[in-house]
Amino acid sequence: MGHGVPELVLETNGRTWTLDPSRAYTLGRDPQGDIVFDDARVSWRHATVSFNGRGWVIEDHGSTNGTYAQGQRVQQLELGPGTALHLGNATDGPRLNLTAGRAAVPAPQAQQPYAAQGANPGWAQQAPPQQVPQQAPPQQVPQQGWQQPHQAPQPASPVPHQPGPGGQFAQQVPGGAAGAPPAHGDRSPTTFHQFSLGRVMRIGRALENDLVVSDLQVSRNHAEFHATPDGRMEIRDLGSHNGTYVNGQPIPKGGTQLLGPTDIVGVGHSTFRIVGDRLEEFVDTGEVSFSARHLTVTVDGGKQILKDVSFGVPEKSLVAVIGPSGSGKSTLLKALTGYRPADQGEVLYDNRNLYKQFAELRQRIGLVPQDDILHKELTVKKALKYAAKLRFPADTTGAERNARIDEVLRELKLDIHKDKKVTSLSGGQRKRVSVALELLTKPSLIFLDEPTSGLDPGMDRDVMQLLRGLADDGRTVLVVTHSVAELALCDKLLVMAPGGAVAYFGPPEEALNFFGYDTWADVFSAFENYRDYDWAGRWKGSQHYQMYAADIDAVAPQAVQVPPMQAMKPPKPQGWLSQFLTLVRRYVSVIASDKGFLGLMVILPAVLGAVSLLIDSDKGLLPNPANPDTGRIIPNGTATTVLLILAVGACFAGAANSVRELIKERVIYERERATGLSRSAYLMSKVFVLGMITVLQGLLVGVIGFSSREIPEKGLVFGGATMLELSVPIMALGFTSMMFGLIISSLVKTAEKTMPLLVMFAIIQVVFTGCLFTLHGSIGVNEFSYLMPSRWAVAAAGATLDFNRISPPETAGDTDPLWDHTVGAWGLDMAALLALGVVCGFFVARFLRRHEPEVMRK
Repeated sequence: MGHGVPELVLETNGRTWTLDPSRAYTLGRDPQGDIVFDDARVSWRHATVSFNGRGWVIEDHGSTNGTYAQGQRVQQLELGPGTALHLGNATDGPRLNLTAGRAAVPAPQAQQPYAAQGANPGWAQQAPPQQVPQQAPPQQVPQQGWQQPHQAPQPASPVPHQPGPGGQFAQQVPGGAAGAPPAHGDRSPTTFHQFSLGRVMRIGRALENDLVVSDLQVSRNHAEFHATPDGRMEIRDLGSHNGTYVNGQPIPKGGTQLLGPTDIVGVGHSTFRIVGDRLEEFVDTGEVSFSARHLTVTVDGGKQILKDVSFGVPEKSLVAVIGPSGSGKSTLLKALTGYRPADQGEVLYDNRNLYKQFAELRQRIGLVPQDDILHKELTVKKALKYAAKLRFPADTTGAERNARIDEVLRELKLDIHKDKKVTSLSGGQRKRVSVALELLTKPSLIFLDEPTSGLDPGMDRDVMQLLRGLADDGRTVLVVTHSVAELALCDKLLVMAPGGAVAYFGPPEEALNFFGYDTWADVFSAFENYRDYDWAGRWKGSQHYQMYAADIDAVAPQAVQVPPMQAMKPPKPQGWLSQFLTLVRRYVSVIASDKGFLGLMVILPAVLGAVSLLIDSDKGLLPNPANPDTGRIIPNGTATTVLLILAVGACFAGAANSVRELIKERVIYERERATGLSRSAYLMSKVFVLGMITVLQGLLVGVIGFSSREIPEKGLVFGGATMLELSVPIMALGFTSMMFGLIISSLVKTAEKTMPLLVMFAIIQVVFTGCLFTLHGSIGVNEFSYLMPSRWAVAAAGATLDFNRISPPETAGDTDPLWDHTVGAWGLDMAALLALGVVCGFFVARFLRRHEPEVMRK
């Protein structure tokens, strides 16, 4: 250690560390870290303490609950003797005291006690310590206050500022100073940033910005505030990937919008509001309230499947929703997440209307469906890698994504399983991976639908304990479940009665006593036996209702005027091409990891092509000589039979490749679409990968089927490459059949229904090839055959082989114009075949819309 380099002594919880300037020290819950804290409010990898050449610095790594000095949250802070820090909570979180070591050098006289890195890369003086008020009790849900901004109180004495590189000022203020009125729901600003007239304040993840936001949902250069000469302010989006929002609505990429005194600007997990000549910043650290007010859902016929549901969820809590079948649990979950908005009522995320501001707030909400939202053929880390690539902005580096993935894996104790295939994990471990996927973007609110379904009691407990830990770590968790074994781990319990009404909401330990039964089996039996009983009325007339729900229920919801659906379409975190390439790579990885499917892709076309060789193997595909007695050409039945078999084989292989692809990924698509996935990029990735496979299969079928036959020496279009000219229609037929398979896959509700439809499709293609009976001249039948890809593919190959001579009609002159031995006929047949594929793609895209959140549909 060099002369004059200061040591730093860190003391916490009765233990002392002497820090060496030659290395960095990690703080967090990770047992492999340097300084470990056994406190749920501390993140897995919370912060790092290091010597930067000038002094000791602590840097927060985007922890959920934050790092605090003098009651205020800091991102980066210069440390010195006498510094005191709190992790996870400004008042009672684990405390760190720092004192000088042996070789400590005195601090310069001009240095202030603490210097925090806030809005810009320069240093800004912190405000003096203020008294932090006690939090409201968990039952108390903040009243509507988001739209009424309040002027934050000024410090009693002036606080010196130091300008940043752009001339702006940043001043950190304590959250919730005594006497401060609520400014964000019931919260005070995290930070103030001083504007300078005519200046520009740029926001982004890169360090060169004036206001640095360490959030992977934020682009490197995201947006900027402009002070106009007339004193007004405007926000300009800088082509951000996840969008810039004003009052929950995205502004056009690269566009600007003037701001008023009540407008709220959203950037990632942060929101901003202009108060006078200053910018108030609110950072969503997970401590958010969530409430539903008078939710009612009515289906066709006027039947209500959700009836006047109201409840409030306190921040950092675990809430379970239980109830018998038909009680509206799934409908409630869709209403709470915006997948299917309620017909009446409102859902409030920290007093912000979720339906009106879905485009922005969707980034703050995680949803784990009942079925795993994973490709089980991939390893755990690779599955998370592709998910992170799709969900994070395009300018996020691979190192940033990998660091976040590793952090989540360690937090959920999945790091030892990261190289295992998802399919090899136990049910509980797979559910952890699904949760890990949602945690990548640090949602403040997490919904889970039946996460313990199909798990044994031990795994059931492990999953519920995992959710309890997520809530303790600074998130609000709501779980819909049928299991009642681990309800004691929850803070609140919502019991739904048959018909979609609330039968109870409150602490789980008081629920059985409320119903007057000893077991939940008795309660559910009572629901079944007394279906006409007014369970909701009993609940609203109880003391529990007055204690836990009356204040929420008493507030009438605002009239829900959902903006036009076009405005609800959220920005995409990645550009179309970037999403397409990521989806293609992921799909190729999934296919490559399935050795059985790879083998079948080769064996199936080879067998189908080989079967055609059994048909008159010694005969070619050329016209027979004319009958010397009649002068008519003798039909060559071998040619039509061989082409029939090859066409049906291509149809079956193409449709079989795709008929399960969309239905097996439906849950994955629904979730990814809600997070910004492009529908067309998803569909085109399937078309591209499956199209390449199917075209190669068609080539293999054609080469095997035609190679041993005598064929014309010269084709119509490809000259001497007659075999290629005959194989191209077979390849195109396989591609178009693959598109028909995607239509089937997008329509069915279960994968089991695909096989009968696949067989039916293949049989219909056999009938309408034109090889079994004459189609031309059959009124109605011939016109219907134009919808069949096999009709056009056989016609194109028949034009090359001159089927009107090989298989002449009974009546002279009644030839099929689609079989004419001309370039025009061949081109028309191929164009019609490919046009059918394009039309199929259009219908698949329309059918995919049915599996998207309703609030996102145009």
